[in-house]
Amino acid sequence: MSVAALTLRFFQRDLRSRFAGSFSGGLWLLLQPLLQLAITSAVFVYVFKARVPGANAPAYVPFLATGLWPWIAFSEAILRSTTVIHENAALIGKVALPREALVASAVTTSFVIHGVGFITIMLVLAAAGQGVHWQLLPLALLLYVPLMSLALGLALICAALQVFVRDLVQALGQLLPLLMFAAPVYYDRAQLPDRFRGLLDLNPFTFYAESFRALMLDHGAFNVRAALIATLVAAVILLIGHRVFRRLDSHFEDFL
Repeated sequence: MSVAALTLRFFQRDLRSRFAGSFSGGLWLLLQPLLQLAITSAVFVYVFKARVPGANAPAYVPFLATGLWPWIAFSEAILRSTTVIHENAALIGKVALPREALVASAVTTSFVIHGVGFITIMLVLAAAGQGVHWQLLPLALLLYVPLMSLALGLALICAALQVFVRDLVQALGQLLPLLMFAAPVYYDRAQLPDRFRGLLDLNPFTFYAESFRALMLDHGAFNVRAALIATLVAAVILLIGHRVFRRLDSHFEDFL
């Protein structure tokens, strides 16, 4: 069976297991992001009084949502896929299969679930008159392609290394929040001192957070050159991740 076919099978299995025993079943795909949005809005808008600087700046809730949900998909994809080889050690020991399909399915599941959440939130915010340009939603969703490719490349590297370095997932649990706060997810670039603003571009997620806002909220400008660079970076990381995984794959059974 091909990697693509196996990925689809594992994706279907992962999706069923996510909602197994859930009272609302697949409806939770829509309810969870709305509930999370309501809680996030209450905390940041009414407790912390968060605002986006600028006379024509968007409201904080859509500003946060357009940056946060892609990050949730990205970070969860990496964390969940890092341990997927260990979690399927019994299956790997019994059946000969391309192990990268396990990683790809975990990444795909995270992006599908939180992609549906992103669509739901954008449509709800647009209906609520929050300045979301829902017409550009299909174009914004195209950004998920290089973002998912970047996540898959990193996930392949982390999943392979986790077999040999067992505490890698704990380190990622600390590193990913630092990476998030080093990107303009909760804040705008303009809120930083001038000497620090350029440093944000070293974080690969900065492009995605700002580009989603440029498309969905007309906050900032969409940079085509930056999009090409981000796509190239994602492709290179994916290629490196694939090669690292294939290189270490033959040694997995010795450490599982």
